[in-house]
Amino acid sequence: MNILIFGPNGSGKGTQGAIVQKKFGVAHIETGVIFRENISKGTDLGKKAKGYIDKGELVPDDITVPMILNRLKENDCKGGWLLDGFPRNLAQAQALYEALQKEGIKLDYVIEIVLDRQTSKNRIMGRRLCAKDNNHPNNIYIDAIKPAEKNGGFVCRVCGGELSARADDQDEAAIGKRHDIYYDTKTGTTAGINYFKKRAVVIGVDGLPGVKEVSEELLKKLG
Repeated sequence: MNILIFGPNGSGKGTQGAIVQKKFGVAHIETGVIFRENISKGTDLGKKAKGYIDKGELVPDDITVPMILNRLKENDCKGGWLLDGFPRNLAQAQALYEALQKEGIKLDYVIEIVLDRQTSKNRIMGRRLCAKDNNHPNNIYIDAIKPAEKNGGFVCRVCGGELSARADDQDEAAIGKRHDIYYDTKTGTTAGINYFKKRAVVIGVDGLPGVKEVSEELLKKLG
């Protein structure tokens, strides 16, 4: 089973991707990891990518797509894969799909975790880190994991520890830029998702409920 997964920041895409990976025993492929591995190993593609990254430029698709294809051909992907983090726009969606077709690699499913822009923003800005354990989930905008109230403020819902917010989670301008790309229906990520709707089985899942409810709906649709 070969899968692409999409969802805006704050939609729980990473969590759901991990659940799908575990359930179906497929390789969970993250594009960021692919870049780091190619650069650290000094592959030809990695050297080319590093040249762009060092200059603060985006790595061209004609480097990124072959890098991804090479990863999808590795042994651990023979039983299926779930690709997370690519494509991010319409042009990349077209390039990836055409490359998969050329290599005879079938794309079985495209997962889209649907979440409106404002809720996505709230969830990002509502994330809080526990001083005692970063694995304790706390979010002031999600009822199921809302921090406990104490002395007019919030403390960790699990252990009562102090909470803090990551600086980048509070950067509204940066969040807005990422969402501008994701929700763009002409050339952005959403345009790419719409492109796949004519070429693969796209499974849309409402991202509003809790993790358990979303995963139950997703796994049911994947069968």
